[in-house]
Amino acid sequence: MSFSLPDLPYAYDGLGPYMSGETLEFHHDKHHQTYVDNLNKLVDGTEFAGKDLEDVVKGSFGKNQGVFNNAGQHWNHIHFWNWMKPNGGGAIPGSLEKQLAADFGSVDAFKEEFKQAGATQFGSGWCWLVWDNGKLATMKTPNAENPLAHGKTALLGCDVWEHSYYIDYRNARPKYLDAFVNNLVNWEYVAELFEKAK
Repeated sequence: MSFSLPDLPYAYDGLGPYMSGETLEFHHDKHHQTYVDNLNKLVDGTEFAGKDLEDVVKGSFGKNQGVFNNAGQHWNHIHFWNWMKPNGGGAIPGSLEKQLAADFGSVDAFKEEFKQAGATQFGSGWCWLVWDNGKLATMKTPNAENPLAHGKTALLGCDVWEHSYYIDYRNARPKYLDAFVNNLVNWEYVAELFEKAK
């Protein structure tokens, strides 16, 4: 069973003006495709061959850096494309909104904490909203690391590698994070993951 690149769930220009078609073409067709190609080569003939992606991510973390980097990034990006939608942002489904307010004090407080996690991740990495021991929390991880590798459930993640935003925002990572949270997030998908995690 080899891994493959999923199609984007929207057109290349579907996330404009917050994420350009040029960014999506490079990010999806080049970067994500490279992770998939590398992963298929690296798992061939190893203990990870034929395993599903989550098992490869968990099994390779701390043991096989090359496999983990590519498996982690493949897993992260499969979700990343679904964590965004045209005309995203906006209203958050009820039970998730209540939980955000309960665990962070308010939805706005969550958004600020999430953006801060992304802005302060040194170098490449991700910021996350996670379900951990019956509570919502934010976290940040370097490079390909994700909550799955740390035994937590990812509900929302934002890619803060430069290739995710440099074409559109140059070095203004906070501006990109702001656009992501307020204009791109597919809250229905986040809520679906939240209901499963509970």
